[in-house]
Amino acid sequence: MLVTGAAGTIGGVLCERLAPQVRALRCLDHSENDLFFLNQRLQSVGAPVAPFIGDVRDMDRLRFALSGVDVVFHTAALKHVGLGEYNPFEIVQTNLVGVNNVIRASLEANVERVVFTSSDKAVNPTNVMGASKMMGERLVAAANEIRGTHRTRFAAVRFGNVIGSRGSVVPIFAGQMLRGEPVTLTDAGMSRYVMTIAEAGSLVIEAGAQAKGGEVFVTKMRALKVLDLAHAMWTILKGAGEPRLNFIGPRAGEKLFEELISTDEMSRTVELERLLVVLSPNAGSYGGATSENMSDAKPVTREWHSGKDHLMSRADIVTYLQTHKVLEPFLQSGGLLP
Repeated sequence: MLVTGAAGTIGGVLCERLAPQVRALRCLDHSENDLFFLNQRLQSVGAPVAPFIGDVRDMDRLRFALSGVDVVFHTAALKHVGLGEYNPFEIVQTNLVGVNNVIRASLEANVERVVFTSSDKAVNPTNVMGASKMMGERLVAAANEIRGTHRTRFAAVRFGNVIGSRGSVVPIFAGQMLRGEPVTLTDAGMSRYVMTIAEAGSLVIEAGAQAKGGEVFVTKMRALKVLDLAHAMWTILKGAGEPRLNFIGPRAGEKLFEELISTDEMSRTVELERLLVVLSPNAGSYGGATSENMSDAKPVTREWHSGKDHLMSRADIVTYLQTHKVLEPFLQSGGLLP
């Protein structure tokens, strides 16, 4: 089994879950330092781990890493919206050329399954990162159609905002609060769908187990206002009073809301107990998933749009953060226990 972007937030939690369960795990990442610490964590539990320093831009390195592999979880990506707007050519190299390399190398190695991690920003994208993820989903879906006699099946998972992940709003807000700085917000009305790091890891593994080819798996997530998230975090970390807020306006390419599925996808999306599954329009031609061969599938009957969805209250968000221990690292750094 191979995880690309193994030393990132999602890649790391995948490696930690998979290592005790698989025969061998290859962890590919271009960050030597982060890969070193991941390897130390995994070796401490006796996991059969091979740490590969490498980049998905490098086809030869991918070919070597994929030799003899059955399953690939492709999490490597450039993900920051603002940096992507300033560095679009680098986004292309990692998020598009990299995906194409993983597809080609997986077909050459006759890998059994490939799961690509996407984002809700791929739905009606307004920024370079989101557009690259949309194209990544299209490449992965198309790979099922051109695989010929290869056994490889390709699927994607679409994340919301992974709350508490590196570079996300939670560590930024927490750092500002604990340092006594104003909390920077873009717009009071901005809303997002959120999931925990653990939920993101579970989604990827579940997609790998269920994938027949061409699907996009989406966890049913709860929506919140980012402003309410800031207030809930203040309640947990600081207790009394109100946070000082500094509204800086939306950044280039940033939406005020997010969508989990697009309007044109609704007719081919089915609903399971915990997941939405967007089916490929051409699944029947290559034996991929269809609504007929998915048990307990129901048609989707409503929009999944964070600006129109039921939003968690501030009290709900406090409970959510406490239940999932999202702020535990910051409470240990000097915040108040709830």
